[in-house]
Amino acid sequence: MPQTPPLHKNPFRRTRNDHAQETAEDYVEAVYQILCEQDTCRAKDLALVFAVSHVTVHRIVARLQREGLLETAPYQPITLTAKGKRLAKKARQRHDIVYRFLLSIGVTPEVAANDAEGIEHHVSQQTLDRFEQAIE
Repeated sequence: MPQTPPLHKNPFRRTRNDHAQETAEDYVEAVYQILCEQDTCRAKDLALVFAVSHVTVHRIVARLQREGLLETAPYQPITLTAKGKRLAKKARQRHDIVYRFLLSIGVTPEVAANDAEGIEHHVSQQTLDRFEQAIE
């Protein structure tokens, strides 16, 4: 029988905290990517990326503005603050490491891209470091 890992005090706390950050990371990463590909990012661009309504995008963008990650005004493009740009680059780097690791163990590019999108938000720095070592 395979050995199961020991349970730690409140083992689900980290997962709950990760989920709280996941939307913020996804949105700043998407804004960063859109701005790299075109001059501006608008709510409609994010609605297309996430397949959600404009109302959902506006609600999340407003929250991320309050958190100091995004800047926008009515009928104006969405931009990243310095804090948002740092978070976007960190999320992109985590995604790339997980994606490359999955490719290195034989996962197909399409599956690796999909899996990396979920794993990147929940992998510890120690595990991420080991993924990176394994790739090199």
